[in-house]
Amino acid sequence: MSPRLGHFDYGSRAAAMYDETRSASPSVLGPLRAFLRDAPGRRLADIGGGTGNYAAALHDLEGFEPLVVDVSAEMLRRAEAKGLATLQSDAAALQLGDGRFHAVTMISMLHHVPDWRAALGEARRILRPGGRLAVKGFGREHAEVFWPLRYFPSGREWFDRTHASIAEALQELPGAAVATIEFEDLQDASLAALSHSPGAVLQAGREGRTSFFARLRTDAPEELAQGLDALKRDLAAGRHPELAPEVLETRARLGDAVLICWTKPAQSSSRS
Repeated sequence: MSPRLGHFDYGSRAAAMYDETRSASPSVLGPLRAFLRDAPGRRLADIGGGTGNYAAALHDLEGFEPLVVDVSAEMLRRAEAKGLATLQSDAAALQLGDGRFHAVTMISMLHHVPDWRAALGEARRILRPGGRLAVKGFGREHAEVFWPLRYFPSGREWFDRTHASIAEALQELPGAAVATIEFEDLQDASLAALSHSPGAVLQAGREGRTSFFARLRTDAPEELAQGLDALKRDLAAGRHPELAPEVLETRARLGDAVLICWTKPAQSSSRS
């Protein structure tokens, strides 16, 4: 596998913009901190941690000693500038020993990893018994919440191909609990958070922010331009895609994202 996080090499192009637009969201940190607080120790691996914004927040707020793991050297240089320890490594083949960590986080990154099952297996492996794994992301079921997919047809194929269903993820983490996340801020300007504000989606699309729009800029520039024009027309006409009944129903049921919370059993098993 080439040295990249997954399906789209976003990190090498956008480390600076990522640091400017993707700070740690209080909407995510609330349930994340609640789950990790009782980890058996403070050694934390933040896999796919990018520029280290969540790792830094968990260090400052909960006293964790984080290691930021990412395949992007540009992302890791920014994490190092924040005083964080880093490791350049593929999430699906971590260069880390068994049972080294008390906690592992995987924040909005699993859909970038082609072999996401292997990545979860690696996260399980490096946890010690009783350690806690927190996976924040989006299931395939969240496609309706991601209403921008309607404006960019290739986006739905990409979303379905790269996102596991929640049930599939839970098969890899037996006994895990699922907490829903609804964004009440735009500090972590992921597409899920931006979806509450169509105007913010329009601006992000124009500027190529988020991996979704960066991918479209490269793979489907005409589709990107047409979709942004259609969204602009809808907003000018007073049509609000974020208020569509199917969007509101899915958001009420699944939230904007989920936090999968798994504790490694004291007794090892085939999935521990």
